[in-house]
Amino acid sequence: MDKTYIERIALRKSLYEDKGEDVLAVNEPAVPAVTELYDYLTTTYLPTRFPTVYTSTCSGLHNNITSETLPLHPSSARVALRLLGSNIDTDFLVLLPTREPGLDEGKYRLEAFNTCFPSGFNTRSKLGLTLAGIHTPVPSYAAKLEKSMDRFFASLPVGKLVKRHNWSMTTNTTLFNLAGNHMSEDDIDAKEEGWDDVDLTQTVLRCERQTLHRLPQTGAIVFAFKTYQYGLQELKDEGCGEELAAAIEGLGEGNAPGMVVYKRQIVWGKKVNAFLRGEIDISGKGGER
Repeated sequence: MDKTYIERIALRKSLYEDKGEDVLAVNEPAVPAVTELYDYLTTTYLPTRFPTVYTSTCSGLHNNITSETLPLHPSSARVALRLLGSNIDTDFLVLLPTREPGLDEGKYRLEAFNTCFPSGFNTRSKLGLTLAGIHTPVPSYAAKLEKSMDRFFASLPVGKLVKRHNWSMTTNTTLFNLAGNHMSEDDIDAKEEGWDDVDLTQTVLRCERQTLHRLPQTGAIVFAFKTYQYGLQELKDEGCGEELAAAIEGLGEGNAPGMVVYKRQIVWGKKVNAFLRGEIDISGKGGER
């Protein structure tokens, strides 16, 4: 909960109206899990964690900021997921293990989602895919992470909340972004194009606070993330310039060097670091004033 809440909730509601299946979908196997998630959040978590914002009433959960009341029993799982996304500034993805015998048996598939703020991917295209299918574009996922991630999801116990943070640099401030925040080796010839087009005033550090937990009744895994954006000038003024510049340079030094291309560092990296280290100003000209 922060000062962007009202603005973000208004944006989320408009996206449900305008973008339809690109922001929200529920496959039949996920209906019980979505219902369980809705019941837990509306009857237990929200009124306990944020009692001044969400108040339990005889008819449901009242949002004291939007003046909306979430019913005790929504008419469908799709409505339930939309109600959650219209009152919580968090995106939810629901994954369930594959039951059909075969190579993918036991592997987790995306069966429902509410993602208003995707960063350069269309969640609709990933509905029904396994973890490996979802992460096909991610460098080194198949070679370095696929097996360990499948084991991790299968063994995650009820009651354990896993939290991590993800970060990237984007040359736009668009929260709902289906494409353009990533690139592949096929796009490598275009790396010089866009060097001069990078607008530092519109370039932001985009972070996600991600959590994973297992629902106790259905056994589904809920992946949730909240998105934050920080302008370059704000970060530099706070004294984070050199630390961020070092992290940007380190993208190619880990066990997935392809991240330099995947996160488009080859397009924006030099110019962003030049600003962070005082070699140019926010307009991209000369030295700092």
